[in-house]
Amino acid sequence: MPRYLSMVRINETESPAEGPSAELMQRMGALIEEMTKAGVLLDTGGLTPSAQGTRVTWSGGKLSTTDGPFTESKEVVGGYALMQCKDRAEALEWVKRFLTIHEDHWTVTSELREIFEG
Repeated sequence: MPRYLSMVRINETESPAEGPSAELMQRMGALIEEMTKAGVLLDTGGLTPSAQGTRVTWSGGKLSTTDGPFTESKEVVGGYALMQCKDRAEALEWVKRFLTIHEDHWTVTSELREIFEG
């Protein structure tokens, strides 16, 4: 079965400073449990703010590093889910369910990509 990576993108400047509500975390926990029992979810996690990250770039034969925050980025990857689904349609349904458990004041985008199995 193919594996898919859902990269959850958020705008850190528009996300609630206090983070997710207790109710959202409860709904998220229930969905994660359901996905785990269904054998779909392989791994998931939230990421620390971009201010705590470092970018490493290879360009022109040289490495460079840049510490966060990354002011040129409006959206950052705030979390991920690694899933194994029968097809893209099933993976997309799980992503849609994850996005719709958020309250209306959130702006959350998920980029769904199949993992290349070379």
